[in-house]
Amino acid sequence: MSQIIESIDVNVPVTTAYNQWTQFESFPHFLDEVESITQYDDTHLRWKVKVGMFEREFDAEITEQHPDERVAWRSTSGDTAHAGVVTFHKLDDDSSRVTVQIDWEPTDAIEKLGSLVGAGKHAVKKDLENFKKFIEKTGHETGAWRGDVPR
Repeated sequence: MSQIIESIDVNVPVTTAYNQWTQFESFPHFLDEVESITQYDDTHLRWKVKVGMFEREFDAEITEQHPDERVAWRSTSGDTAHAGVVTFHKLDDDSSRVTVQIDWEPTDAIEKLGSLVGAGKHAVKKDLENFKKFIEKTGHETGAWRGDVPR
């Protein structure tokens, strides 16, 4: 099992950062490898990603979600089993810390090599930097879902 943990501080209130993160279909604006996300209901998503030359699709389920605190998920289909959580921490009234933890099981030689050289960690770090640029530039969320999904 491989694990990635990365954090970034963003200069927006925790509610703004959280609200933007709940807008899954906007992820292609700041997650480089995400081609599209289709949200079917409050807890089910279909992802299309492209990593290098390889395209992958998978379904994911939101397993826990609490406003301004966390969003957790797990894959329910696809080639790579993974799960993760994004947590949101208030630093002060105008800034917050976003932390991403992803646990995944590399399945083929390419994924195993990528895990060994830290490609996933680098990608998550870059995506968080892109999120920071996106949310700080707009200064507000593009939407929000404030529902609660108990564990």
